[in-house]
Amino acid sequence: MYRIMFVCLGNICRSPMAEFILKDMVKKAGRENDFYIESSATSDENVWRGVGAPVYGPARVMLQSIGISCEGKRAQVLTEKHGEQFDLFLCMDDANVRNAQRILGAKNAAKCKKLLSYAGESGDVADPWYTRDFSAAYRDIERGLEGLLQTLGAEAD
Repeated sequence: MYRIMFVCLGNICRSPMAEFILKDMVKKAGRENDFYIESSATSDENVWRGVGAPVYGPARVMLQSIGISCEGKRAQVLTEKHGEQFDLFLCMDDANVRNAQRILGAKNAAKCKKLLSYAGESGDVADPWYTRDFSAAYRDIERGLEGLLQTLGAEAD
């Protein structure tokens, strides 16, 4: 089983989009039982008194427009304990990689990769929090996930 954690700053836009898009992709490939997929934040700014914020409205609308529900998802903070629970931490940008490595510690730092590295790219996933372009974020995430699934041999038939 592949245990994958997507990581961004606040866990309300890019990382939950990636989480639910990948869940949809592996379900369509008949491989949902081969994956455990979550997402988290490197910051606690979207978690108040232990309760995480829901997925940001425009990100939710973007997912709904392609038939994907993220109902019930709440932001959570990446912790050192996650380092032992997950095989791979797919980060949306360089700052997320650095922060995830700091949180997870030296023992698990090598598990942190940029999502777009699986598409053969060195760039960051477009951040719709600043650009308001959720379609660009979706396209970046989709490219990264397609490359990931090819790497793992889990693409749809």
